[in-house]
Amino acid sequence: MGGSGEAPPEPLDAAILFAPAGELVPAALRAVDRGGTVVCAGIHMSDIPSFPYRILWEERVVRSVANLTRRDGEEFLALAPKVPVRTRGRELPALSGERGLDRLRKGPRERSRGPS
Repeated sequence: MGGSGEAPPEPLDAAILFAPAGELVPAALRAVDRGGTVVCAGIHMSDIPSFPYRILWEERVVRSVANLTRRDGEEFLALAPKVPVRTRGRELPALSGERGLDRLRKGPRERSRGPS
């Protein structure tokens, strides 16, 4: 679908940046809706460039994390079923990373459902 510099088709509730590229923070702020959160999830990130206040305005939030470890991920995954987090996963061959990222960018596809 699109690259990190392209706007999403609709405003996001949140954006999580794993890339250590500070220049993505203003782009992420532009992509989130009012009250949205941008999470800088890497242990290291380059400097965040200056940006106009208007893209932070309307109660947008920028958060960072102290660190993310494998154990943090395991603890989150153990907690996820206890709160209303809904995820879907699909295994892809290791060399199809770009295809997987394209699927993430496009979001969930509507599936035809049989009788309930």
